Amino acid sequence: MADKKITSYPKEKINILFLENISDAAVKHFVDAGYASVKKLTKALNEEDLVNEIKDIHLLGIRSKTQITPKVLDAAKKLQAIGCFCIGVNQVDLKTARNQGIVVFNAPYSNTRSVAELVIGASIMLIRRIPDKSKAAHDGVWLKESKGSYELRGKTMGIIGYGSIGTQVSVLAESLGMKVIFYDVVTKLPLGNAEAVKSLKELVSKSDIVTLHVPETAQTKNLVNKNLIRQFKKGSILLNYARGEVVDLDALAKSIEEGQIAGAAIDVYPWEPEKNGDKFTTPLQHLPNVLLTPHIGGSTEEAQENIGEDVSTKLFQYLEMGITIGSHTVPPLSLPQQHGTHRLLHIHKNVPGVLSEINTQLSRHNINILAQYLKTNDDIGYVVLDVDKKLSSQALQLLKEVKHTLKTRLLY
Repeated sequence: MADKKITSYPKEKINILFLENISDAAVKHFVDAGYASVKKLTKALNEEDLVNEIKDIHLLGIRSKTQITPKVLDAAKKLQAIGCFCIGVNQVDLKTARNQGIVVFNAPYSNTRSVAELVIGASIMLIRRIPDKSKAAHDGVWLKESKGSYELRGKTMGIIGYGSIGTQVSVLAESLGMKVIFYDVVTKLPLGNAEAVKSLKELVSKSDIVTLHVPETAQTKNLVNKNLIRQFKKGSILLNYARGEVVDLDALAKSIEEGQIAGAAIDVYPWEPEKNGDKFTTPLQHLPNVLLTPHIGGSTEEAQENIGEDVSTKLFQYLEMGITIGSHTVPPLSLPQQHGTHRLLHIHKNVPGVLSEINTQLSRHNINILAQYLKTNDDIGYVVLDVDKKLSSQALQLLKEVKHTLKTRLLY
């Protein structure tokens, strides 16, 4: 009980908030570990509501719709970490989070299989023109024909972005007898018989099916535009399960109407409704051989459970051990537990002299450092210190007084 009293954040005082109907696996992780104040909401919160809600929150879990703005972060005086229970982190103002010493985690790999399977499924549906035949059947029209319907076997799959999802698509496509080519701005090791090409133009001109798996950046905005679409192989198919800003949908719609592109599967959009039931519009509605889905590429029971386990584990390890592997803000650091000590965390601006001042201050007050770890990035330095239990409270106060300090915490 003595350790519990001097720990800066006892479990009963840690406030955890999960938004957007995050998997119960995440909630269970913390409840089973003895954290009593875990709140789960099924919806996202707007900026005003989140500012009011986040004031006493230590850990926040979100998905893709909740926007973590500078105003929200400025109100989050107690916030230690944010868990993005999804692939991306572009909904978080990372610069502000970094400057405030807030750790940001995500789950970049947990739903890759779900997305990859849907890409293959959509490819089969579109190359067989199933959307048109299904609509005809629903309308009471019998449309039994083979014209314009093909097998995947022997066709070329072009993958733009050969990362965690792109590589899984590559393996699945090749297993179905497809030739796989890919383009990535970073040199990647091909899997199986996949081949890298030198340009987007080369990829789209050779591919029967083009699938996108790139992040949303200034460089990828409108990556697939009217100029690139003109280079697509006539009768090819485009799939976007990446980010909504990557494809110019007006240009795509025109290309489908003109017959240059024979079909498309789109799961992400430049603008998406806030909640189920809201009205949704896109230039691609009512076009032939087009599959439109509401951002569900990674929305399977398995993926959501995996994401819940992955991100909650990262949050838990940071909260209890100071581990920051997978962080997008604070430098990644993994460290063993030192028994018979108290552990302190110190996050600071990465400027010369901070570590020296830490060691000088502790040495001046006869506080022995039993173990010390340091990791830096361009902006942030992260120091973990194990010190004598009897002096840990004094050490914590000294660390708070060090220049350029962003956050300090007595871990255990």
